[in-house]
Amino acid sequence: MTTVLFGGRIHSPTHPDATAMAVRDGVVAFLGSDDVVRAQFPDAQPVNLDGAFVAPAFVDSHVHTTATGLLRTGLDLRPARSKRQFLHLLAAHANTQPDGIIWGHGWDETQWADATLPTTAELDAVIGRRPAYLVRIDMHSALASTALRDLLPGLDGSGPLSADAHHAARTEARARLSAAQRAEARVAALDAFAAAGVVAVHECGGPVIGGRDDWAELLSTEHGVEVTGYWGETVGTADEARALVAETGAHGLAGDLFADGALGSHTAWLREPYSDLSGCCGNRYLDDEAIEAHLSACTDAGLPAGFHVIGDAAVGAVVEALGRVVERHGIPAVARCGHRLEHVEMVDAEQAAKLGSWGVIASMQPNFDALWGGRTGMYAQRLGADRAERLNPLALLASHGVPLAFGSDSPVTDLDPWATVRAAANHRTPGSAISARAAFSAATRGAWRAAGIRDGITGTLAPGAAASYAVWDADDLEVSAPVDDGVQRWSTDPRSRVPALPRLDDGAASPRCLQTVHRGVTLFGELHA
Repeated sequence: MTTVLFGGRIHSPTHPDATAMAVRDGVVAFLGSDDVVRAQFPDAQPVNLDGAFVAPAFVDSHVHTTATGLLRTGLDLRPARSKRQFLHLLAAHANTQPDGIIWGHGWDETQWADATLPTTAELDAVIGRRPAYLVRIDMHSALASTALRDLLPGLDGSGPLSADAHHAARTEARARLSAAQRAEARVAALDAFAAAGVVAVHECGGPVIGGRDDWAELLSTEHGVEVTGYWGETVGTADEARALVAETGAHGLAGDLFADGALGSHTAWLREPYSDLSGCCGNRYLDDEAIEAHLSACTDAGLPAGFHVIGDAAVGAVVEALGRVVERHGIPAVARCGHRLEHVEMVDAEQAAKLGSWGVIASMQPNFDALWGGRTGMYAQRLGADRAERLNPLALLASHGVPLAFGSDSPVTDLDPWATVRAAANHRTPGSAISARAAFSAATRGAWRAAGIRDGITGTLAPGAAASYAVWDADDLEVSAPVDDGVQRWSTDPRSRVPALPRLDDGAASPRCLQTVHRGVTLFGELHA
């Protein structure tokens, strides 16, 4: 069947003036003006865009699907701005969900006036003898009720749980979710991705994140949103790597394979101590030998490897290990694998140059900077303003040829891909932003490339490309480029034929998704003639 969309604005690198598009058998068949396209396909099913904007659908390069759904079906603690409000949200949720474990996500004490966390006794006073797992917004530490703590032998103290104690608490809490709860959460998350114009996600799983059961259930879930899975578990030989990929069905042994933790939880591994926690340099989860062995084994097997790396010490350890693997296997062998680093927030110019020359992909979350950047944000609280300004250097990485793929790390940040593009184009640190066009590419074509699809057209709307697109209600379109640059003066000229994007000024509302289509199949919304 052939469908013709007309009367809109199509974002296409080959036909930047197109107002209509024909889709046949899940593939873009033709682009052009309304009259020409409709004349070429007179018997096609017509769809009137009524001025809407059609663009390649988004791909989220880093998600946790079930956790995203649990945020939507469970307790959302992100609105809390004080301990009192936190406890109020907890009590209200407990009253509506009288049985089973309480799973909550999203508290961020750096947004609170007093930054004082509830004690375990205060949690118990609200919910009684019920197990409760209440994870911080970065998912690297959590509060737990006495009923959950009692299930964890040898657990000391009553404050936030981090590192191994947190991993144990998460595993125990996860085991207390029913299969029905997990299934409901997964579908809720995948539906939300589709409603946000996302047709594919990179699931970052692992033994301490979601576990094998949840992983297998997700990969077997029937849904239109495409899931590419990365499993975060180390191997020591190529045979082990091949066996683990065969056993799990993973695309690669990468994603959230933790080299360290997160800045907000004081677990990112730093070379110098945190500014707000004397003597603390965070956590290191893998030694040099394990990092190098994993990279070498995956390279030998021709599989993508990678790590969760945030702190400068963690980034340094992984880059140095990559260097030794390059010496052993050669750059072509390393580059072919599509190794990737998740987050890679604290990277310097020398490291960026090496990563670019080795073809290592940076899977990053620009919304981290929007949430926590600037000279007074969480990064500055944890590191001091000077160190904080060096985080998430998108322009630096791009300038050294590091392929960028953008994601949300959902449920850590919201499912709003346009907010991701906006954050990258409006970075809080001068000189670290990239253009809206480059950011949009990293959230579409770049994310497909990060998953190994490098045919040159996937993630675009061009003849022969998969018809994976979203239709948006977006009033103002513009071509943006770096200010005070000859490129800007030419690229914004209509004669340059550069495809436009919605205006993405700070504070501007994101375009509203009207329809999401993947390979010609509608996942969300419906448009008619």
